[in-house]
Amino acid sequence: MEVVAVIDFETTGLSPAQGDRATEIAAVILEDGKVVDRYQSLMNAGVRIPSFIESLTGISNTMIRSAPSAAVVMREVSDFIGDIPLVAHNASFDCKFWDAELARIKHYRRQEFACSLLLARRLLPHAPSHKLGDLVAYANLPVAGRAHRALADAEMAASLLVHLEQELRKRFKVRDVSHELLRKIQIAPKAKLAHCLERHQQIEQS
Repeated sequence: MEVVAVIDFETTGLSPAQGDRATEIAAVILEDGKVVDRYQSLMNAGVRIPSFIESLTGISNTMIRSAPSAAVVMREVSDFIGDIPLVAHNASFDCKFWDAELARIKHYRRQEFACSLLLARRLLPHAPSHKLGDLVAYANLPVAGRAHRALADAEMAASLLVHLEQELRKRFKVRDVSHELLRKIQIAPKAKLAHCLERHQQIEQS
């Protein structure tokens, strides 16, 4: 698979449109099935973290006070990723915060997201749940650290993506797993997944 960047945000809530902000971001660069580089930082967006979010993530207001500003962190992570295609677990969530935090520094996303949650629904339909932690346990993948911390979640999402790539190669005999193909799979209706992959193989062989 081509090089991709797997990212994860921790935030003060669910919606930047409602004033929620990022508190931590991590990005891991995945190449040939291995993590070859990492970025992680807490970020101070100047907003208070609710107590239930502190309990969930372990990220406290005290920790955030000494963190670099959100603007500094977003410039750094944007430079770190560059134009590399993006992946996240439940990408609709991370995409919203990525776009919102970049917009605050007058930067704009140049690439699309693939979503490991949507991919897992297509390729691991019998998993009891498609939450990241449950999929990691289902696929017997390594637990990288505490859930709801950005680097651990990004590492586990990267491991899951490698596992999904292996599923495509073993079960569906796909040779070239591209980011573009992942985006096609994640929006393919379940009943048309086989047709989607057959079409891809025909293109590969032509």
